[in-house]
Amino acid sequence: MGAAIIRDGRVLAARRTHPPQAAGGWELPGGKVEPGEDAESAVVREIGEELGCRIAVTGHLSGEVPVSDGYTLRVALARITDGEPVPHEHDAVRWLAPEQLDDVAWLAADRPFLAELRGLLLDGDRLLGGNVGGAVRIGRTVRRPTGPWTSSVHALLHHLAKHQVPCVPTVLGIDERDREVLTFLPGRVVDVDSDLLSDAQLGSLADWTRTFHAAVADFDDAGPWRFFGVEHPDTVAHNDLAPYNVCFAGDRLEGVFDWDLAGPSTRLLELAHLAWNGVPLYRPLDAAHAACRLRVIADAYGGPSARDILHAVPVRARLAVDGIRTAIARGDEGMRNLAAVGEPERTERYLADLVTRIPSIEKEL
Repeated sequence: MGAAIIRDGRVLAARRTHPPQAAGGWELPGGKVEPGEDAESAVVREIGEELGCRIAVTGHLSGEVPVSDGYTLRVALARITDGEPVPHEHDAVRWLAPEQLDDVAWLAADRPFLAELRGLLLDGDRLLGGNVGGAVRIGRTVRRPTGPWTSSVHALLHHLAKHQVPCVPTVLGIDERDREVLTFLPGRVVDVDSDLLSDAQLGSLADWTRTFHAAVADFDDAGPWRFFGVEHPDTVAHNDLAPYNVCFAGDRLEGVFDWDLAGPSTRLLELAHLAWNGVPLYRPLDAAHAACRLRVIADAYGGPSARDILHAVPVRARLAVDGIRTAIARGDEGMRNLAAVGEPERTERYLADLVTRIPSIEKEL
């Protein structure tokens, strides 16, 4: 029994040291099933002995391959449940992404399993957060569906890299499933269902937004863009700055991702969307607390006042509602995913409630 141990869309390969004819070859680690032992218990035991970690079997690859002395090789799919792999009977281990499977010299018995394994690795690990599009993690990369807007978004990301804007993913290309490949940005995504961004995190994001907007002052791309509907844009915006699209190390911003909605907008509408999701104004916060957090955004960005941002929020929310409906009518599959979770009707309900609270928030400002 061999073990295809998968984590973050990569599989663990181990390099043999013996017997002499197999030394230097790479394999899916494992070993022989002892008399009276079931196959899954055997592979768990062998991995513990060879790599010092514990695994749980999650499935099996199809087929089996004859090997020496009358044995046949079968392969279990597995995940690590405790410990990290340290080679005791091999001289090296590597985590391989699907595009790296051909980078090592596999032993002959393992090669028939690679085609099926490659497909499983390309499925990746689903990333939580957004509802628009099926992003998955594979190793140190993120794979996302592409669309007519992708070339313009990539041009924007290349521009930001040239201007050394921090916290932005690097474009690595397109994979064999026609998904964009971006660098994975590590950090903590704040779960706003149970917590809020701290004032320092909110300020860090608003400060980054100012840097981003300054960097795109000389960027020009006609699109097509996925985001539309702003009549007099003055910048290219991210258009979905929200806790679910950013990550932090403590209070320091570490990453801004999900750029598929980037496109022409205004600085004020960008900040209004940040206020909607980051204050967050869609929730019935105490008016004084909401006003205080609006000031955090305004002060960190150093542009429109907190009052201006507040009054732009209904405009931006209505733009989102209309945009989602139009995109659904155009057949945008990602926007249909939003409809499945209750949009844009949910935003309309939250917006109606906010409108009743704006006078009390403005009074605090």
